[in-house]
Order: sequence, then structure tokens, then C-alpha cells
Amino acid sequence: MNFYYDEEAIRYLKAKDPILADIIDRIGPIERPIDADLFSALINNIVGQQISMKAQETVWKRMLAAIGAITPENICRVSVEEIQQCGLSTRKATYIREAAEKVLSGECDLEELKDMKDEAVIAELSHLRGIGKWTAEMLLIFSMGRQDVLSWDDLAIHRGLRMVYHHRKITKQLFQKYKRRYAPYGSIASLYLWEVSVGVLPDLKDYAPLSEAEKKKRLKQRQELKRAEKQLL
Repeated sequence: MNFYYDEEAIRYLKAKDPILADIIDRIGPIERPIDADLFSALINNIVGQQISMKAQETVWKRMLAAIGAITPENICRVSVEEIQQCGLSTRKATYIREAAEKVLSGECDLEELKDMKDEAVIAELSHLRGIGKWTAEMLLIFSMGRQDVLSWDDLAIHRGLRMVYHHRKITKQLFQKYKRRYAPYGSIASLYLWEVSVGVLPDLKDYAPLSEAEKKKRLKQRQELKRAEKQLL
């Protein structure tokens, strides 16, 4: 199952923003899978924090083999130590067990979230240890299919905005301007900004100021090029 958006959303974004319209036309339709099981998606997000996607997939497969379907009931049947043995830190294993206990007890009612507004969902999920605002926003998009999420805490979104609109830095004020412009389809705009941020359009560059390390690297490259040119003379 993929994140769903329709032609109305695309027409709206293109009408509101000619620059983004060009990006949308060049990239074309984007398909991103979602996990409609909010609990499973929540646990998978905790697993994936601060590790590579490959490592996340490996740990997830181990959890499925050891626990079975990722449900609150199944997780509560095993200990924190058993969860940890799947390749997780004690901290993550504890967060996963706590989340399962809270959902199972009804302290955190995931079904109720379906009828809540985005900000209320973020606030509710953020009560769970291991779930911050960014993770909650990603769950809104990639589990609940919400249409209007543009994350200030997402560095790739900042990079995409810099590349598309030629900004050196995305300030809070600039971010809010684009958030208002994209509403009510911020999630769809996010899909395209993420694509841009990973270089699918090679002619677009990041306008962020170079770090000191990058400046030194550029200088070294220029010096090496000059030495190579002298050798050819």
C-alpha cells in the first residue's frame, strides 16, 4: 500500500507554486509505501532511530522471527532482554516494551488518534518515550496517510527547500511561508522535497554555505588541479 494523493492535490500545488510545478513535472508521480498498522509503524520507527536502513531491516526481521506479528500482545509476552537480543539497545528495547504496555492497557488509544487533528496526534504520541515530534510527524504521513505535514525538524526538507528555491538557509519564517503555501497538501510537497534532497535532479545544488571542512576540501581540490595543470605545461 502506498501513500495516496490525487490529481487535485497536484493541480493545487502546481497552481500555487510555479517553481514547485516544474519540479513535480520533472520528477513525475512518487510512490512511497505506508504501514497502515500504526502500532507496527510506531515500533519500526523506534527501531530505525539513529541506525542505517539496512540495520533497521535486519533488526526488524529478527523481531518478526522472535516475536511474531508486531502487536502489543506479542511484545508484552517477551522481556526487555529478549527484545534487546534482536539487536537493539537496552534503551530502545525498554521504549518498545513500554509502548506496548501503554497501548495494551488503553493508556494510549491508537484507534482514537484516527479522529484527532494532526497536532493532537503529535502531542499524544509524544507522550510515549522514544517518540519525538519528528517521529510522530512521519507516522502521520507514512502510517495514517495525513495530507498536510511539512516537518521543520526534517533536515532533508530544509535541504530540498534550499535546492528548489535557492536559499542559503531556511529560517523559521521562510519555513512557515512555504508551509502556508503548500497547505493543505504539505505531505505531497514533502515527497517532492525529499526526492530533490537526495539528488534525483542533478542540476539542482544545495545553496547552504560550505562548512570549514568542505572549504578545505575544495581548496585542496583546486590546488591539486593547479599542480596537475602545471605538469601538463
